[in-house]
Amino acid sequence: MSATPRAVTRLVEAFSRLPGIGPKTASRLTYFLLRGNQQEALMLAEALQALHAQTQLCSVCCNISESDPCDVCADDRRDGGIICVVEEPLDVLAIENTAAFRGRYHVLHGHLSPMERVGPDELRMRELVTRVEAGGVDEVIVATNPTLEGDATAVYLTRLLSPLKVQVTRLALGLPRGGDVEYADRMTLSEAIAGRREISI
Repeated sequence: MSATPRAVTRLVEAFSRLPGIGPKTASRLTYFLLRGNQQEALMLAEALQALHAQTQLCSVCCNISESDPCDVCADDRRDGGIICVVEEPLDVLAIENTAAFRGRYHVLHGHLSPMERVGPDELRMRELVTRVEAGGVDEVIVATNPTLEGDATAVYLTRLLSPLKVQVTRLALGLPRGGDVEYADRMTLSEAIAGRREISI
Protein backbone atom coordinates (compact mmCIF):
# COMPACT_ATOMS: atom_id res chain seq x y z
CA MET A 1 0.00 0.00 0.00
CA SER A 2 1.40 3.40 -1.00
CA ALA A 3 2.02 6.06 1.65
CA THR A 4 1.22 8.75 -0.92
CA PRO A 5 -2.45 9.58 -1.51
CA ARG A 6 -3.62 8.58 -4.97
CA ALA A 7 -4.74 12.14 -5.81
CA VAL A 8 -1.21 13.40 -5.13
CA THR A 9 0.36 10.68 -7.29
CA ARG A 10 -2.05 11.44 -10.14
CA LEU A 11 -1.18 15.14 -10.15
CA VAL A 12 2.58 14.43 -10.00
CA GLU A 13 2.19 12.11 -12.98
CA ALA A 14 0.11 14.71 -14.85
CA PHE A 15 2.73 17.46 -14.28
CA SER A 16 5.51 15.04 -15.31
CA ARG A 17 3.95 14.65 -18.74
CA LEU A 18 4.40 18.38 -19.44
CA PRO A 19 7.48 19.34 -21.50
CA GLY A 20 10.46 20.42 -19.42
CA ILE A 21 9.04 19.16 -16.13
CA GLY A 22 10.75 16.18 -14.52
CA PRO A 23 9.56 14.11 -11.55
CA LYS A 24 11.17 16.41 -8.93
CA THR A 25 9.66 19.59 -10.35
CA ALA A 26 6.31 17.82 -10.72
CA SER A 27 6.45 16.83 -7.05
CA ARG A 28 7.35 20.38 -5.98
CA LEU A 29 4.45 21.86 -7.95
CA THR A 30 2.03 19.31 -6.53
CA TYR A 31 3.04 19.88 -2.91
CA PHE A 32 3.06 23.65 -3.44
CA LEU A 33 -0.58 23.46 -4.51
CA LEU A 34 -1.37 21.07 -1.66
CA ARG A 35 0.15 23.36 0.99
CA GLY A 36 -1.22 26.55 -0.49
CA ASN A 37 -4.58 28.22 -0.47
CA GLN A 38 -7.34 25.95 -1.81
CA GLN A 39 -8.66 28.90 -3.82
CA GLU A 40 -5.42 29.04 -5.84
CA ALA A 41 -5.74 25.35 -6.73
CA LEU A 42 -9.37 25.86 -7.77
CA MET A 43 -8.39 28.85 -9.93
CA LEU A 44 -5.77 26.68 -11.66
CA ALA A 45 -8.32 23.91 -12.23
CA GLU A 46 -10.81 26.39 -13.72
CA ALA A 47 -8.14 27.87 -15.98
CA LEU A 48 -7.22 24.39 -17.24
CA GLN A 49 -10.85 23.57 -17.96
CA ALA A 50 -11.34 26.85 -19.84
CA LEU A 51 -8.20 26.18 -21.90
CA HIS A 52 -10.04 23.80 -24.20
CA ALA A 53 -13.60 24.92 -23.60
CA GLN A 54 -12.94 28.53 -24.64
CA THR A 55 -10.36 28.12 -27.41
CA GLN A 56 -10.47 26.70 -30.92
CA LEU A 57 -8.40 26.53 -34.07
CA CYS A 58 -8.94 29.30 -36.59
CA SER A 59 -10.35 27.66 -39.72
CA VAL A 60 -8.16 29.94 -41.88
CA CYS A 61 -4.68 30.01 -40.30
CA CYS A 62 -4.97 27.14 -37.76
CA ASN A 63 -3.80 29.36 -34.91
CA ILE A 64 -5.37 28.99 -31.47
CA SER A 65 -8.07 31.60 -30.96
CA GLU A 66 -11.21 32.48 -29.04
CA SER A 67 -13.06 33.22 -32.29
CA ASP A 68 -13.22 31.85 -35.81
CA PRO A 69 -11.76 33.43 -37.83
CA CYS A 70 -9.10 34.73 -35.43
CA ASP A 71 -8.45 38.45 -34.93
CA VAL A 72 -5.52 38.49 -37.38
CA CYS A 73 -7.42 36.75 -40.18
CA ALA A 74 -10.45 38.98 -39.60
CA ASP A 75 -8.37 42.19 -39.72
CA ASP A 76 -8.83 43.84 -43.13
CA ARG A 77 -5.78 46.03 -42.49
CA ARG A 78 -3.48 42.99 -42.70
CA ASP A 79 -1.88 42.11 -46.04
CA GLY A 80 -3.55 38.89 -47.18
CA GLY A 81 -1.01 38.53 -49.99
CA ILE A 82 1.75 37.51 -47.58
CA ILE A 83 1.49 34.43 -45.36
CA CYS A 84 4.08 33.71 -42.69
CA VAL A 85 4.27 29.98 -41.90
CA VAL A 86 5.35 29.08 -38.36
CA GLU A 87 5.65 25.86 -36.40
CA GLU A 88 3.73 26.79 -33.25
CA PRO A 89 1.25 29.40 -31.95
CA LEU A 90 3.98 30.81 -29.67
CA ASP A 91 5.93 31.74 -32.81
CA VAL A 92 3.02 33.95 -33.92
CA LEU A 93 3.21 35.81 -30.59
CA ALA A 94 6.96 36.29 -30.96
CA ILE A 95 6.66 37.74 -34.47
CA GLU A 96 3.67 39.91 -33.52
CA ASN A 97 5.73 41.41 -30.67
CA THR A 98 8.18 42.82 -33.23
CA ALA A 99 5.40 44.87 -34.93
CA ALA A 100 7.47 44.31 -38.11
CA PHE A 101 5.05 42.02 -39.94
CA ARG A 102 1.63 43.07 -41.21
CA GLY A 103 0.69 40.01 -43.23
CA ARG A 104 -1.17 36.90 -42.11
CA TYR A 105 -0.04 33.62 -40.58
CA HIS A 106 -0.32 29.89 -40.98
CA VAL A 107 0.46 27.58 -38.03
CA LEU A 108 1.71 24.06 -38.83
CA HIS A 109 1.56 22.78 -35.22
CA GLY A 110 4.95 21.14 -35.43
CA HIS A 111 7.68 20.22 -37.89
CA LEU A 112 8.61 17.19 -39.96
CA SER A 113 10.36 14.64 -37.76
CA PRO A 114 10.70 11.03 -38.96
CA MET A 115 12.18 10.06 -35.57
CA GLU A 116 8.98 11.22 -33.84
CA ARG A 117 6.81 9.85 -36.66
CA VAL A 118 5.60 13.32 -37.64
CA GLY A 119 5.00 13.48 -41.37
CA PRO A 120 3.19 15.96 -43.64
CA ASP A 121 -0.20 14.47 -42.78
CA GLU A 122 0.30 15.27 -39.09
CA LEU A 123 0.90 18.95 -39.86
CA ARG A 124 -1.43 21.64 -41.25
CA MET A 125 0.19 21.64 -44.69
CA ARG A 126 -2.88 20.71 -46.73
CA GLU A 127 -4.71 23.74 -45.29
CA LEU A 128 -1.83 25.99 -46.39
CA VAL A 129 -1.91 24.61 -49.94
CA THR A 130 -5.68 25.18 -50.06
CA ARG A 131 -5.19 28.82 -49.02
CA VAL A 132 -2.59 29.42 -51.71
CA GLU A 133 -4.65 27.62 -54.36
CA ALA A 134 -7.60 29.91 -53.56
CA GLY A 135 -5.56 32.82 -54.95
CA GLY A 136 -4.54 36.24 -53.70
CA VAL A 137 -1.30 35.02 -52.11
CA ASP A 138 1.91 36.48 -53.57
CA GLU A 139 4.47 35.33 -51.01
CA VAL A 140 4.80 32.60 -48.40
CA ILE A 141 7.44 33.29 -45.75
CA VAL A 142 8.65 30.04 -44.19
CA ALA A 143 9.50 30.93 -40.59
CA THR A 144 10.20 27.44 -39.28
CA ASN A 145 12.92 27.15 -36.65
CA PRO A 146 16.55 27.10 -37.89
CA THR A 147 17.04 23.44 -36.92
CA LEU A 148 17.47 20.28 -38.99
CA GLU A 149 13.75 19.56 -38.66
CA GLY A 150 12.80 23.17 -39.39
CA ASP A 151 15.04 23.22 -42.48
CA ALA A 152 13.59 19.92 -43.71
CA THR A 153 10.08 21.31 -43.22
CA ALA A 154 11.04 24.47 -45.16
CA VAL A 155 12.41 22.46 -48.09
CA TYR A 156 9.33 20.22 -48.14
CA LEU A 157 7.01 23.25 -48.12
CA THR A 158 8.97 24.87 -50.94
CA ARG A 159 8.59 21.77 -53.11
CA LEU A 160 4.92 21.54 -52.19
CA LEU A 161 4.22 25.17 -53.12
CA SER A 162 6.49 25.52 -56.17
CA PRO A 163 3.86 24.31 -58.69
CA LEU A 164 1.49 27.02 -57.42
CA LYS A 165 3.67 29.87 -58.77
CA VAL A 166 3.96 31.66 -55.42
CA GLN A 167 7.19 33.20 -54.13
CA VAL A 168 8.54 31.20 -51.19
CA THR A 169 11.02 32.95 -48.90
CA ARG A 170 12.80 31.98 -45.68
CA LEU A 171 13.65 34.17 -42.69
CA ALA A 172 17.19 35.56 -42.88
CA LEU A 173 19.87 34.01 -40.71
CA GLY A 174 19.52 36.58 -37.98
CA LEU A 175 18.10 33.73 -35.95
CA PRO A 176 20.60 31.53 -34.10
CA ARG A 177 20.95 28.07 -35.65
CA GLY A 178 19.47 25.46 -33.38
CA GLY A 179 17.29 28.04 -31.60
CA ASP A 180 13.54 28.50 -31.50
CA VAL A 181 11.64 31.45 -33.00
CA GLU A 182 9.66 31.95 -29.80
CA TYR A 183 12.85 32.68 -27.78
CA ALA A 184 14.39 35.19 -30.19
CA ASP A 185 14.53 38.84 -29.12
CA ARG A 186 12.52 41.51 -30.94
CA MET A 187 15.49 43.03 -32.80
CA THR A 188 16.72 39.68 -34.09
CA LEU A 189 13.25 38.74 -35.31
CA SER A 190 12.73 42.16 -36.94
CA GLU A 191 16.02 41.84 -38.86
CA ALA A 192 15.20 38.26 -39.84
CA ILE A 193 11.83 39.32 -41.28
CA ALA A 194 13.35 42.30 -43.14
CA GLY A 195 16.18 40.17 -44.59
CA ARG A 196 14.20 37.12 -45.64
CA ARG A 197 15.39 35.34 -48.79
CA GLU A 198 14.03 33.02 -51.44
CA ILE A 199 14.52 29.30 -50.88
CA SER A 200 16.50 27.46 -53.56
CA ILE A 201 16.07 23.73 -53.96
